[in-house]
Amino acid sequence: MKDCKIAFLGGGNMALSLIGGLIADGFNPTHIHVSDPDSNRLETIKASYAIQTHTDNISAIKNCQVIVPAVKPQQLQHVVKQCSPHWQPDMMLISIAAGIRLDDIARWLAHPEAAIVRTMPNTPALVQAGATALYANEFVSTQQQELAESILRAVGLTLWVKDEELINAVTALSGSGPAYFFLVMEAMEAAAVELGLDQETAKLLCLQTAFGASKMALESNDSTALLRQKVTSPGGTTERAIHELEDGGLRAIFENALIAAALRSRELATQLGEDHA
Repeated sequence: MKDCKIAFLGGGNMALSLIGGLIADGFNPTHIHVSDPDSNRLETIKASYAIQTHTDNISAIKNCQVIVPAVKPQQLQHVVKQCSPHWQPDMMLISIAAGIRLDDIARWLAHPEAAIVRTMPNTPALVQAGATALYANEFVSTQQQELAESILRAVGLTLWVKDEELINAVTALSGSGPAYFFLVMEAMEAAAVELGLDQETAKLLCLQTAFGASKMALESNDSTALLRQKVTSPGGTTERAIHELEDGGLRAIFENALIAAALRSRELATQLGEDHA
């Protein structure tokens, strides 16, 4: 990985989080290239990270072995087609765009045997606490898989899925998941305010509780179900609250929510995979 050169096509927040994570891991900044049409943004990026900057994608990918289009899903087709005439056999494309299938990327690239890795990161990657699932096509070598994993691991947890279709489930769980937790915290804060706490106190207690519960779950060998049982004393306050949540159909609500998100992920894959000029 030390001699590898990486090009990020787009200098948005996700690209910068990956760049920051790579540099923190000891990656050579001079081997990192980023392109963006906004010259002012490029100046800011170069001042912050001392990496190579470009105003066009083609100059950015020259002599790079890893290409990471860091653009909105709707822009990915245009960016990939730009790269097509300049694609080299030793290159690997890592897609971080939600809802774009490998076959569609390969078709736009016009290189059927191109090494492509599809990933599904989530927004906590912006604070190096992400969860990213990866899926590689058959042309990605073992060495390239390790390289792709090390790049995404710079911003958090990484794991591989065995079937591309499972990316839809990942999207529903960890991709959209932060919003579910934000909604739960929002509701808990509001309820605490109704009980008499001021807004700031409610927020801090809620955030620290969420952080603490997650940290306990990460560091424990117990299942989340067992951890819940351990803090639910018979006849106590937690048990009363859990009964309310269960009676309100919380489990079914979350199941239906994740199913809906996964179905929407499949729909978007079809829509975004259509060719356009």
